[in-house]
Amino acid sequence: MTEKGPGIDVVLPCLNEAAALPRVLAEFPANFRPIVVDNGSIDGSAAIARALGATVVFEPRTGFGWAAHAGLLAATSDYVAFCDCDGSMGVEDLRRVAAPVLAGRTDLMLGRQWPAGGCWPSHARLANAVLARRLRRRLDISIHDLGPMRVASRQRLLALDLQDRRSGYPLEMVLKAARAGWRIEEIRVAYQPRTGRSKVTGTVRGTITAVIDMSRQLRSR
Repeated sequence: MTEKGPGIDVVLPCLNEAAALPRVLAEFPANFRPIVVDNGSIDGSAAIARALGATVVFEPRTGFGWAAHAGLLAATSDYVAFCDCDGSMGVEDLRRVAAPVLAGRTDLMLGRQWPAGGCWPSHARLANAVLARRLRRRLDISIHDLGPMRVASRQRLLALDLQDRRSGYPLEMVLKAARAGWRIEEIRVAYQPRTGRSKVTGTVRGTITAVIDMSRQLRSR
């Protein structure tokens, strides 16, 4: 049954998430349309996503920013959400993250990851906390997490002219939105054990790469 209300395209960067996609896509709330951006998967992720009704976009250039931006360019609805598709974030939280934006109370709503148990590696949590603190000091906004779940207007996101195509993409979005005078808020969302092996923040190497990319963004701004 379809509910009334504006549709929201949800960008799901994807690299070998065949194990997680069936559960993630099955839980999608009404009016939220998944756009799975295949970023070089070799496990059949694209075919699974398409069979489950998702729009599939291919982005061969590897990098979170490449995948996320390809999804943004492919979106057609007035509002766009971003979310991981590894099962670590409950897509039911998308409603709560989107509601203040749809109601016009804020311009960019971020999902603050609230982990269950020890599912968020300590090195990733520490790096996230340090970067968020630097961001709060620089921009005087109350942000404690640079996680992937977020919602904003598609046209306004495109107008930010985001350039980072690596792990600095989420931070560049916040930085440019703040400089443009956007109202930015965050709300807690559940963070649970992901399905399968992590390619980024679940590994020390991935965390270091993300810190380097995001630190570069902070310096350049």
